[in-house]
Amino acid sequence: MPGQNHHHDILVIGASAGGVEAVRDLVGNLPLDLPAAVFVVVHLHPASDSRLAEILSSEHGLQASTARHGASIRPGHVWVAPPDHHLMVRRGKMEVVRGPRENGHRPAVDVLFRTAAAAYGPRVVGVVLTGYLDCGTAGLLSIKARGGLAVVQDPAGAFAPSMPMSAIQNVRVDRVATLESMPGVLDHLVRQSAGRAARPVGRQVKATDGSQAGSSSVELVCPSCQGKLTVSDVGGFKEFRCNVGHAFSSQGLAAAQAEEVERALWAAIRALEDAAGLSQRVGATMSGAMRARFVEREKDQRSYAGVVRDILLHGRVLSPQDSSAMGAPLEEGGPRRKRARQRRHPAGAKAGAKVRRRL
Repeated sequence: MPGQNHHHDILVIGASAGGVEAVRDLVGNLPLDLPAAVFVVVHLHPASDSRLAEILSSEHGLQASTARHGASIRPGHVWVAPPDHHLMVRRGKMEVVRGPRENGHRPAVDVLFRTAAAAYGPRVVGVVLTGYLDCGTAGLLSIKARGGLAVVQDPAGAFAPSMPMSAIQNVRVDRVATLESMPGVLDHLVRQSAGRAARPVGRQVKATDGSQAGSSSVELVCPSCQGKLTVSDVGGFKEFRCNVGHAFSSQGLAAAQAEEVERALWAAIRALEDAAGLSQRVGATMSGAMRARFVEREKDQRSYAGVVRDILLHGRVLSPQDSSAMGAPLEEGGPRRKRARQRRHPAGAKAGAKVRRRL
């Protein structure tokens, strides 16, 4: 009803690495008469056969089930996001959809948090548990912007402290609690009176929520779809989003770009080795100067592939001595000639210079 004074009766929980055990311990110790609906997102592999709802139900009298699209919300029940689907909270019901990944995850903690905040405003309590990187921080910012509460696991006791630490550094959290004390903290908070209406939010929060474009474009493309990215900034926490809806924090974008670079380098190795094989085949049909030309081209292509492979495997271009010790020499010629070429051109620069000459 309009103007009705509610309690904090929407409890949203997010976790990643180590999250199954953490959620089990937390939910398993919540009181039976908890006057709140509980929603849980744990980052799981898309192909996993999640039994988290079954585990949570067996641990405690609070009943848990895997969330279903269109199901009604009621207090005293726990809903768990299914693998490879986002869990979204709407007024009186939930939605389960295969939307764009956020920080490489589906389900994503931020999707649950921000949709709950948009639907229920100050009635929401967001909880960030163990996990790597900074998922959940953007969602907590959305919850706080609308008058809700933020609770974070003490990083000192978390299996993976990065997610809790990011939340503490970027959000004005209301409680930092150990996993053992958190059930009591949450039971106390959900019984407190919440505000009557959600606070109005600014453009940056709306951009972080994905309801409008970011404040500025960046000279970067989305690692997932190659679409143009815009960036939003809430209190120094930046989030990047493309027009399709893929979203990344700064850390998430860096991690996704690193994977994209690795894929591109492995593709370059494959292309170079395929080209070397073709040069070998063509050269075998030639004679004289043309044969020598294709032999040299094959040698160069295999050398370039070796340089890229060494970067991938070792994070650097190996010296000829190191490469020889591993059974994969990068250069031909005697030791004296190798040392002279090393002084003139480091291996990476030499390969780049030869590529430019061929082009």
